[in-house]
Amino acid sequence: MQHSSAGSCRPPVRIAFVPLQEFRSCDLPWERVNIDIRTTGNTLRNLWIALGLVVALSFGLLLYYGGEIYQMAPPLPERIVTTAGDVVFTGDDILNGQDVWRSIGGQELGSIWGHGAYTAPDWTADWLHREALFLLDAWAHAEAGVPYDRLDSERQAVLRARLQADMRTNTFDEATGAIVLSEDRARAIQAVQNHYTDLFGDAPDLADLRESYAMPVNTLPKEREREHLTAFVFWASWVSVTERPGRNFTYTSNWPPDELLGNTPPGHLIVVSVLSFVLLLGGVGALAWFYAATRESWASTRAAEPRDPLITGRATPSMYATVKYFWIVGLLLVLQMIAGMVTAHYGVEGTALYGVPIAQWLPYSLTRTWHVQLGMFWIATAWLATGLCLAPMLTGHEPRYQRLGVNVLFGALLLVVGGSLTGQALAIHRQLSPDANFWVGHQGFEYLDLGRLWQLLLFGGLLFWMVLMLRCLIPGIRRSEGVNRQILVIFGLAVAAIALFYGAGLMAGRDMNLAIAEYWRWWVVHLWVEGFFEVFAVAVVAFVFIRLGLVQVRSATMAVLFTTILYLAGGVLGTFHHLYFTGTAPAVIALGGTFSALELVPLVMIGFEGYENWTLHRSAPWAKHYKWPIFFLVAVAFWNLVGAGLFGFLINPPIALYYMQGLNTTPVHAHAALFGVYGMLGLGLMLLSLRILTVRRQWRTGVLAFSFWSMQIGLGLMILLSLLPIGLAQTWASVEHGMWYARSAEFLQQEPWQTFRWLRAIGDTVFAAGMLAMGWFVIGLSTGWSLGGARSESADAPAVSDRLTVAGTDR
Repeated sequence: MQHSSAGSCRPPVRIAFVPLQEFRSCDLPWERVNIDIRTTGNTLRNLWIALGLVVALSFGLLLYYGGEIYQMAPPLPERIVTTAGDVVFTGDDILNGQDVWRSIGGQELGSIWGHGAYTAPDWTADWLHREALFLLDAWAHAEAGVPYDRLDSERQAVLRARLQADMRTNTFDEATGAIVLSEDRARAIQAVQNHYTDLFGDAPDLADLRESYAMPVNTLPKEREREHLTAFVFWASWVSVTERPGRNFTYTSNWPPDELLGNTPPGHLIVVSVLSFVLLLGGVGALAWFYAATRESWASTRAAEPRDPLITGRATPSMYATVKYFWIVGLLLVLQMIAGMVTAHYGVEGTALYGVPIAQWLPYSLTRTWHVQLGMFWIATAWLATGLCLAPMLTGHEPRYQRLGVNVLFGALLLVVGGSLTGQALAIHRQLSPDANFWVGHQGFEYLDLGRLWQLLLFGGLLFWMVLMLRCLIPGIRRSEGVNRQILVIFGLAVAAIALFYGAGLMAGRDMNLAIAEYWRWWVVHLWVEGFFEVFAVAVVAFVFIRLGLVQVRSATMAVLFTTILYLAGGVLGTFHHLYFTGTAPAVIALGGTFSALELVPLVMIGFEGYENWTLHRSAPWAKHYKWPIFFLVAVAFWNLVGAGLFGFLINPPIALYYMQGLNTTPVHAHAALFGVYGMLGLGLMLLSLRILTVRRQWRTGVLAFSFWSMQIGLGLMILLSLLPIGLAQTWASVEHGMWYARSAEFLQQEPWQTFRWLRAIGDTVFAAGMLAMGWFVIGLSTGWSLGGARSESADAPAVSDRLTVAGTDR
């Protein structure tokens, strides 16, 4: 690289995009500011120290209390026997039942401990209440000759005390590995078991109930499988009502709420909830003070560039090779939308779609599995493809055979997506043995549904993606210096974390205690998605804005570091807020409750982020060409505040989640946060990549504008017209009567709530129109209908093709 005395830069020889390190040698307008280098260096060094401390302390505590979860997990007995010595269930029955539960969808058909789907009941709450009612009625008939509900209040109180003494007393003997039950309770278990075997079979008297639960006839056609399933459900229910040794609350901290059983909020839930409110207020105040006191010292000076810095650039072969990834994003997005609409409709018609009985081919558990899995696939694909697309541009380095690597990874992606979705269908249709199901079928864990083989292949694909990314990043890091190097290092660390942390999902073994498996599952769902992907996205967006000359390198680096510290300070230990009621100790609830409140602290300033992003498209005349990618980033800020912030804190405090876990308040948060934040971010990054690949062409954005506003309005209507009203009504029912009632067909099939379910069709339709419009626009970038003429800035640029292609050869 040579530099003239005038300070101008010649473009690099290998790639037409200018590397970051060249900016330091060029007299670029956005760097013409007075910077106290020593102050900036000290601040950056302090931020790195703070980040290192946050990561070390947070993960140290996460692992330490993970060990506590192993030690405090509810026991898996060798056998369950009566006082007379009769065997009710064996330990093998429970583990086989867990296999059966996974194979029919697991958390995609009802829920266990509140985690899972919402149309069928929470099986633990349902089982416990049925068992309790059987015992109370049996005792009332034996002693007074009438049902329990016809006794006077005094005699009812006596029987309730007897019930709680029988069901809450811990009779597990570590020496023998046995749980000993009373003869009365064994008869109650047999009665509930008969109900469940009929429900999961084809008993005609339960046809209406199956319809309410969106369960097809013969969900489990084999009698032995139904018996094994009931053993697992009983164990999960026993955990929920049995007190820990030496404690006056159960393994699940008295969840689910049911006063009949004595399951009421223990004191530590209330104390931790109050502390979380105080910590949130304190954190908000501290952040507001810090932001006000230091903002000017690292605020960006906006550019006044006469032309787009990318307009004379030429994309590399590997960058063009990512276009097909974005086609797949559009396809998977549409398929997810279809699966979601069918799944939502099952809430009102059970096993039919407008009268067509499609559940025999596409049962609820399968469409919901696909809906959740496709969402994870297309969002992750958009983010990974963005990294592959932008890495050569950001570093100015295209490694040899990079395009080949991008194409190989694309083939692996198709294999994992197609193979996992097919395996899940085979599992739910009972076409796989237990061993085959574990490897290629259905894991049964929400968001980690794909079989172990597909998990391993996906993990391998992520590691390969990391290698492809680092091949671009490491040469850039070596050539860079100072602040430029630091932001590249942040980007590289985020890339490595994304690839490596998915491996935590492999820690959950086939026969692992469910309480421990849940711990590792949330490492992936919370840390992988909500933690490191978010850091990755922040770094990518900062990089692109730097590359466009819209923000300074130093201020962007400091902002990324500061944001990362804030996210991880609450986010890592905030993982525990998913584990309040999964057989964990009170210390986990204390950490999860307090640190999940800290997760909301950075969202207080999200309005500033949204406003600053919004103003970027007006900072220079040419910046309007990046308007719609920037608008999607503004939408991310909005839904971060509303979906992750307001709706997240609605359910996050322990006392709130005690009554709300597994109700429709959870999908309020999930839809607004998962699609509103991560989905919109994926779409924004996709559009940013496509804008760069078509940088010298105008976009026809009418369809894109329609897509953007339809998605925002449709998502809002989906929540406000349906999910939120039903969720709040269920919360009231949970507080008044118990979780069993809030999730029951008796409650949800009432006319008002069915009406609200139908109202969801309004938001779904508007939202679907926006998603289809997005697909139409992206396809149009390749066919030409989404493209206009050449941009005026490109008058002296090389000729460009009429449409976006994947042309290019390996270097």
